[in-house]
Parts: sequence; C-alpha cells; structure tokens
Amino acid sequence: MTDRFSTHALELGDDLVIKRYASWDRGEPYREWAALSLLDEHAPGLAPEPVRAELDGVPPTITMSRMPGRALRGQHASDEQVSAMAAALNRLHRIPAPVVEAVEPAPWGPAVAVDKARRWARRQPDLGDDPLVRYAYQAGVAWLTSDAPDHLTTNLFPPVLGLADGNHANYLWDDHERRVHLLDWEDSGRNDRAFELGEVTEHISRIDGALDAEVLLSHIDLAPKEAERVRDFRRLIALMWFLQLGPDGPATPHNPAGTLERQTERILHLLG
Repeated sequence: MTDRFSTHALELGDDLVIKRYASWDRGEPYREWAALSLLDEHAPGLAPEPVRAELDGVPPTITMSRMPGRALRGQHASDEQVSAMAAALNRLHRIPAPVVEAVEPAPWGPAVAVDKARRWARRQPDLGDDPLVRYAYQAGVAWLTSDAPDHLTTNLFPPVLGLADGNHANYLWDDHERRVHLLDWEDSGRNDRAFELGEVTEHISRIDGALDAEVLLSHIDLAPKEAERVRDFRRLIALMWFLQLGPDGPATPHNPAGTLERQTERILHLLG
C-alpha cells in the first residue's frame, strides 16, 4: 500500500512492514538499513527494528518491525505530543559523536539547502500580485544575499544522525506508550543538529496541522550560539518553501489553498 505522504510501496503485516523502494539511485535502501541498524544498537525502540534486507534486489526491499501509532502530520499536536517529539529528538541526538562520525553525510544538509534557496531566489519566481507576498519576497532575498547563510555551512558543534527530512509524517505518536517513534530513514546520514531542528520546525508539512515550534525547541537544550543557528536555519528552510509556492511553483499542487499566504506570514515572523 501507499498513502498520500509516502513515495514507497509498503506491505503492512501485523508485526512487520516490508518497504519496496520506488527509487534507489542515491543509495536510499543502504542509508535506511545502516540507520536502522545503528539505531537498534544505540537507541532501541526509537525507530523500527531492522529484520532483513535485500538491498541489491530490483526493487530493493527492507523488512522491519511495525511501529504502533499515527503520524503527526495532519494533526493538531498537543503539548504532550510536542514534548514527546522533543524527547525523541534529544535521544537521537545523544548518540555518541564518534559513532555518528562514521556515518555517511546526509544528502540534504546546510550547503545544499543554502545553494537551493539562493538559486530559487535568483530565478525570481512568480509569486503573484499580493503586496504582502512581494514584501516578504524582498525581505527574504535581502537575507539570502547577505552573508548570514554562508555562516550556516560551517558547523563547530558535534554532528548528529539525522533524518534530513522534516516531514511531520515521519513522526509517529504512540498513544499507548505516550511517546514518538521516527520513521523513513532513506535520506538519513550525518548532519548538523541545528539544520535538523530547522527542518522539523519549518517543513511545509506543518501547514497540514499545528505543531508549536517554540514549545518543541523549549524542550531541547541548546547553547546560545546553536540556538542562533537554529533560528537562521528556520529562516532558510521557510524561505526555500516560500519560493516554491507561486501559482506555477512545484510545491503548490501538494499543499492546500492559502499555503502561500500562511507561509508569507511565517517568513515575516521569522525575519523579524
């Protein structure tokens, strides 16, 4: 089966899930198997347990345990759920740095995101005629052309294992255990913690429901300099989505009416 958030075929059993990959040119099955294996050793229960893999099959497949719960995408997350989400992230980010250093870098990270946002800005995308949208675009371009994004590509803090995907569909609320599990590790790898937090707070999937980013971040212990990096990564990720939400933008068909206007408000709030 597939659902509206998945790009892969999933066969759901009572206790097991078989995942068949629709694409694997970036080594997605290898990334996911490596991450699940590492998590099973260092943070058991946080993600599905790896059972078996046919990584060289056509298509490649991974069999893993089935995690209970429902995705937080499309939900109005309660404070308890947000707290549990932060607890899951804190546990993930406490995997020892020497272990994480041996992991391949994630394909989606700071340098790639900065480059993508700037390329979209240079294209001067059609965002319509709304004066407030145009004002947000001008403010966003001014920030993107400053040197602030360049500082984000150098990380002095220890790396973390990250999903490299802030989609709220990857966060599964377990109503029985009252905790959050993390799914879909095909884009995972070694990454910048502040970038990962920017991804989960500003991914466009937040439009589908409500998840209080400030409450989430209040449960995560950040040094002042790292908190500043999270703030700027939030600006970067929010701008990247904003620039793709014009009438003919690639993100527009996948999001509800009014998304551009809501993202405009978000940009103006984040840029202060």
